[in-house]
Amino acid sequence: MTAQSKIVPSVSVSYARNGSSTRSNELGMRPMQERAYEKRGEQYLLIKSPPASGKSRALMFIALDKLANQGLKQAIIVVPEKTIGASFNNEPLSTFGFFADWQIPPKWNLCNAPGEEGGKVKSVKAFLDSDDQLLVCTHATFRFAVDQFGIEPFDDRLIAVDEFHHVSANPDNKLGAHLAQFIARDRVHIVAMTGSYFRGDAEAVLLPEDEAKFDTVTYTYYEQLNGYEHLKQLDIGYYFYSGAYADDILKVLNPTEKTIVHIPSVNSRESTKDKIREVEHILEELGDWQGIDPDTGFQLIKTPDGRVLRIADLVDDDPNKRDRVAVALKDPRQKNNRDHVDIIIALGMAKEGFDWIWCEHALTVGYRASLTEVVQIIGRATRDAPGKTRARFTNLIAEPDASAQVVTEAVNDTLKAIAASLLMEQVLAPRFNFVPKTPSSGPEEGYDYGKDGYDPTKTNVGVNEETGQFQIEIKGLTKPTSKEGERVCQEDLNELIAAFVQDKTTIERGLFDEELVPEELTQVRMGKIIQNKYPELEEQDREAVRQHAIAALNLTQQAKQLAAGQAITDEKQPGESPNTAFIQGVRKYVTDVRNLDIDLIDQINPFQEAYAILAKVMNEESLKTVQAIITAKKVALSLDEARDLTKRALKFKQERGRLPSMNSPDPWERRMAEGVAFLQRKTKEAERV
Repeated sequence: MTAQSKIVPSVSVSYARNGSSTRSNELGMRPMQERAYEKRGEQYLLIKSPPASGKSRALMFIALDKLANQGLKQAIIVVPEKTIGASFNNEPLSTFGFFADWQIPPKWNLCNAPGEEGGKVKSVKAFLDSDDQLLVCTHATFRFAVDQFGIEPFDDRLIAVDEFHHVSANPDNKLGAHLAQFIARDRVHIVAMTGSYFRGDAEAVLLPEDEAKFDTVTYTYYEQLNGYEHLKQLDIGYYFYSGAYADDILKVLNPTEKTIVHIPSVNSRESTKDKIREVEHILEELGDWQGIDPDTGFQLIKTPDGRVLRIADLVDDDPNKRDRVAVALKDPRQKNNRDHVDIIIALGMAKEGFDWIWCEHALTVGYRASLTEVVQIIGRATRDAPGKTRARFTNLIAEPDASAQVVTEAVNDTLKAIAASLLMEQVLAPRFNFVPKTPSSGPEEGYDYGKDGYDPTKTNVGVNEETGQFQIEIKGLTKPTSKEGERVCQEDLNELIAAFVQDKTTIERGLFDEELVPEELTQVRMGKIIQNKYPELEEQDREAVRQHAIAALNLTQQAKQLAAGQAITDEKQPGESPNTAFIQGVRKYVTDVRNLDIDLIDQINPFQEAYAILAKVMNEESLKTVQAIITAKKVALSLDEARDLTKRALKFKQERGRLPSMNSPDPWERRMAEGVAFLQRKTKEAERV
């Protein structure tokens, strides 16, 4: 059966290309690095910043200052895998204005050391006993060293953890358990760095009490991409297909684009279970095989138009062949050579930490293991490079087939892909600064309110051109009362949205429950997630956080819908901020509403646009199959949900002088009344026992 690919409308985000994120100050620091360096004196520092924003060098600046000026003895840099250790190779920082260079003796970069972990653990002990100051090792080496030597020998040292999302508060996560011990002893400094401060399994990265000790530096995708010199557009596309993906892969793979193709895991339903044959099939679709390049091991394929593609195969199990190709890809002499390689085909490699600035297209077949992995793969295409104006990520997903035995798995993969799409839309959008709309509201300095300026009679949207941050007025918005509440509203909204869209019940009901009242998701489900994640926050702060998170998610979705199809240019009109479709979409939505209030935002189902896309691209039979499977799993109201609804019903009574009515025409009021009745019934049943 020939595959049939169906295009899901892409998320397309355009940026101003103002070059700010690539410019350096007098110390050789780019904006993100300068922002992080300003907080170099913090004992516990969390850096949340996208791929290619310069986290590794930011750590170099901070570590050298801690060693020279803050009394620390040594710095240990911990990375998830050996290949990422190259990010911390020697750098002549003084050439660009810094007070010292970053120099690691070869024997202390354990990512390059041969042999088993046992020998590397001994090397860690030798380093701790030495007068040298810098060491790089993998997460595994560090875990084994702490297991063997305990935490005391690391006193008065900096521990820098790269790709911090590998850490988890789950007791079974050894690295997370070790870090909790270090924090409890309080004798080390910790710098944690990540491009995605959430985990694919939705586990908390740190316990709330530990996380509260960290000062956070956030540099958004929008700031990074908006400040590039060359890349101006990032597209995210989803394609559903039936049949074998390799048959029609050229419908989504453009041989003229520099591309990383990730083929599916052999255990996935998309796989043919013969990964070598899958690679051969892709090569055959691209053209005629011409042999192997003797210097690099790259496959040479002649396309129908006469071009010879240089293709790196990282799937081959032969270690000699694969290692040869991997070494050729990392050749520093070829880093700036766009013609060195055209397409990379991989399975488990070329993801986290892999640096190929010329990559224009990350094409992934099948859903990956987690949202975090998807974010990391997208990061491979978001590097800035001369002549590279557009980049894209494509996820090729097998359409759920009613006749397939693995239909439930197919449905789950579809839901995960939608969750990834929603999250990436949020990550790529500008930061929102929500403020209550009151009679005394007025314009704030630094914000552009469009050609008509600030209007006190309606909701206003201001844009800070320097940061790309949106300021949006919302009537009835609750403000946080504590510093921690303010921090969460400013720093953690994407993490909360990640937890929300990964919640299986939430996304299933949001997409397929025809009887859903949106507030059951926007108020009850999101409220529960926030209560679990921030139990120490007062109720008003939790409500403020909930409102900010739902406002960010729903406004992004509404703006995307209204911006679809609008022309995107680089030109700036007089009196307007950079003319991107997203900015236009936000302003259009707010203008249409005129007086935006939090109750209206709560009444929007965050998944309605995603369902509209599914309905366009899935055949009717598949869509009915998915709906039937999810409807069959629908459960009655839980006791926790009833308690939450009752709590909101009491707030309703305070505001309106009566309890919600079962006979109300408002579905949310009826749902609150059902919650009260359910809880009363359960209470009476318990009393009779």
